Amino acid sequence: MRRLARHMSSRLLPIVAACVINALPASAQDIARASFGDPTTRYDHGVLGDAIEWGSLTLSLADGTSRRIILPQALVFEDTSPRIADLDGDGQPEVIVVESHQSKGARLAVYGASGRIAQTPFIGRKNRWLAPIGAADFTGNGRLEIAIVVTPHLSGSVQLLAYDNSGLTVIATAEGFTNHRIGDPEIAGGIRTCGPHPELILAQMPWQRSAPSQMVALQLDGKTLSPRSFDVPFTASNIAAAQACTLSPS
Repeated sequence: MRRLARHMSSRLLPIVAACVINALPASAQDIARASFGDPTTRYDHGVLGDAIEWGSLTLSLADGTSRRIILPQALVFEDTSPRIADLDGDGQPEVIVVESHQSKGARLAVYGASGRIAQTPFIGRKNRWLAPIGAADFTGNGRLEIAIVVTPHLSGSVQLLAYDNSGLTVIATAEGFTNHRIGDPEIAGGIRTCGPHPELILAQMPWQRSAPSQMVALQLDGKTLSPRSFDVPFTASNIAAAQACTLSPS
């Protein structure tokens, strides 16, 4: 059941991205859906609550065909679900995933219909993970930047990544925020746009089951991600209210 829940889980990003993509004419090679397959236990981390990760990624295209990408033995998809977003605004969506290496830990990767087209460096150590937040136009340049939390259980390093069709570049960072607890099958928080600029909804570290954590909104200010605090804890209902724009920072 947990395997199925992780396979079918959806984040805010794919829902928002689908609205953008459907506004443009689809070409035959556009990615319409993406899903993980080939469950595997070859990477014994269990950060998402079980020993199962994924060995393949299937891209379903607009023309009804599909492409299956099989990772080598040293890699797995250590993620809740693929995220579809048109990162460069060209009408052809990309897929955002987390890949983990047996000895080098996790990295973020971007796939197109032809395969992997961009990735961050591996964190550099086994069982070191990163949690995606989502993608939005934080800079106002018409392209989507990707937000992630690197080692959300340790340093909580938030990174905003610019995508240039072949690479990912860190353009802003912040320390001490998280969107995941070890063993949770889902990634919490996300992105909201309740004003002229999108904001990241995250928890102030530490976020533990035994004690509440303050919810914060991070907004890009030049080259800095500046936090504003809510007067409520980081919970599912408060996250939903913040993303619905019915709850604002103090």
